[in-house]
Amino acid sequence: MSVTYPSEGLTVLNASGYVEAERKAALSSKITGRLVWLGVEEGSAVEKGQVVARLESADLEAALDEARASLRASRDNMEAARAELDDARNDYRRKKELMDMEFVSRSVFDAADARLKKAEASFEAARAGVRASEAAERGAGASLGFTEIKAPFSGVVLTKNADIGDIVTPVGAAADAKAAVVTIADMDTLYVEADISEANIRKVYAGMPCEIELDSSPGERRRGSVHMIVPTADRTKASVMVKVSFLDGTENVLPEMSAKVAFLSRAPAPEENEPLPTVPGQSIVSGEGRNFVFIIDGERARKKEVRTGKSIGEAIEVSGVEPGTRIVLAPPEGLEDGSRIEVIEE
Repeated sequence: MSVTYPSEGLTVLNASGYVEAERKAALSSKITGRLVWLGVEEGSAVEKGQVVARLESADLEAALDEARASLRASRDNMEAARAELDDARNDYRRKKELMDMEFVSRSVFDAADARLKKAEASFEAARAGVRASEAAERGAGASLGFTEIKAPFSGVVLTKNADIGDIVTPVGAAADAKAAVVTIADMDTLYVEADISEANIRKVYAGMPCEIELDSSPGERRRGSVHMIVPTADRTKASVMVKVSFLDGTENVLPEMSAKVAFLSRAPAPEENEPLPTVPGQSIVSGEGRNFVFIIDGERARKKEVRTGKSIGEAIEVSGVEPGTRIVLAPPEGLEDGSRIEVIEE
């Protein structure tokens, strides 16, 4: 005697799979450096933009100071060039007026014109130098910012892959280097990846109602639906991956948990979400308008009257027998109340 969910009668297909996170990231740095601070551990909740780790930064701070000093010098040079340009323009205008009145020679005016052009070129060069110094400062600031490893989204730390003192690199090229510091996942984006054989994939469609049962919570069924049928097949397994989303939240669900998915012909009605006591249909015997099962009492079979209800697949709802009671699966002809039986344990 067991309990059966009415939705089992709606099952079109069963599959197994694992829980995954749609948003999952291994956090690392774009530069190589030694890890000097780590502010999280496995299970820590993090917010988007939160600093979770820092790399050593003394050399990059010095480079940023140098870039800022160079920028100040470039701006001073530009102001000096601007003053020279203003003076050259004024001198040019004066010399032009004097030449027009024939108070100075052409050569004097040409010298003023050449000085103005030289001052304009010097000012443009100084302005370009400022732009270059500003870019260098931004680059140095960005490099310093890379020493802070931040969470790109809110989530939970799944694994801690490095400790203080480890060398962190973008690709983990060195033997003792780590490519990632921590791995985080957005627990609100958990879903089940289930493999469906190519022969059965036509039975599945996007939005199809499902029920999910985690191996960690046997007997507890969660509502789900088909989020996506991945448009490619795995030739080694002759299967297609289907992503099944949770409809009622993901409390107590963790990535990499094993799960079973039942694909349903329709969504269960509210009254079909509660399990019912059932027995296999072949265990029921009828007589005189009544239904019976044989329960196992030690080495004897005891005949017990039951009331039957709806059929759920090959199981039949019954009342009158407590769930968990051992019964004779397929009573042979001639079995009577009190008959001696031999129980074969499997």
